[in-house]
Amino acid sequence: MKHVYDLAKAQLSQPSVVTIGVFDGVHTGHQHLIRQLVQEARRTGRLSAVVTFFPHPDVILKGLVGRYYLTTAEQKADQILKLGVDLVVTHPFNEQVRMMRAAAFVELLLRHLRMDALWVGADFALGYQREGDVTFLREQGVRHGFTVYETDLLFHGEHRVSSTAIRQALQVGDVETARIGLGRGYAVVGEVVRGEGRGRQIGFPTANVAVWEQQVIPANGVYAGWAWLGGERYSAVTNVGVRPTFNGSGVTVEAHLLDFQRDIYGQTLEVTFETRLRPEQRFSGIQALIAQIAADVEAGRRALSRLEMGG
Repeated sequence: MKHVYDLAKAQLSQPSVVTIGVFDGVHTGHQHLIRQLVQEARRTGRLSAVVTFFPHPDVILKGLVGRYYLTTAEQKADQILKLGVDLVVTHPFNEQVRMMRAAAFVELLLRHLRMDALWVGADFALGYQREGDVTFLREQGVRHGFTVYETDLLFHGEHRVSSTAIRQALQVGDVETARIGLGRGYAVVGEVVRGEGRGRQIGFPTANVAVWEQQVIPANGVYAGWAWLGGERYSAVTNVGVRPTFNGSGVTVEAHLLDFQRDIYGQTLEVTFETRLRPEQRFSGIQALIAQIAADVEAGRRALSRLEMGG
């Protein structure tokens, strides 16, 4: 399994089954498509390849700033590779790619991936002004000798699974809805950096996670989830917010790892948000804050225990 950062760096030695998309978040709809791709590739003795883009085309085309991404490029590739894909290509989305005609992009896929089949969603299109829709791609397939498969979009109830819906849920702190759409807890990742040390002073040390400034973080509040340090998983209660009791400024992500005492400054920590325990609030004093954090820890333990038992 492999991840490369440009189509030109992918030189496959045998035919492949390919899908293309942004795949931000790698939600259950994306997983549905990719699993079919992998199954078909294995059944026919071909390689499976996923082509995605960075930056997100929306960021470039709409001039978006701030927190928009559900996954970093590395998180996204890791989630795709976990589905059994042989190769992930994160191709740069720049002005050249934005202006590229669909037929020219198909030629890149044929040249570098030896594309033998292409799997896409019903609403898929690529190339300049989205000219490369399913009909166009099937015509290209006849011309160049590859097959196009169209897969249905995935719905939960009446609602289509989408990255947009997951972003909207996270913006109001509804991490449970985000978890349903993702098929896993929403996660952020970053280096553990030094904060003001107040958590340690009051008996609840926290890991201050320097989350990438373009990745979505849930609405301010307290959450239960998991903290991954290398291959080790720990229970965690994470505060997202400005620490109003201390008149803080600027949103931070601070995870208290339960039953954990090690110094992990400078290490990379991934934190998931499985359920929201409460919104952020200001307390009358330190003792009231300590009492609430202790209650949060116990509530977090119970919530995570229920999740592990399938509740």
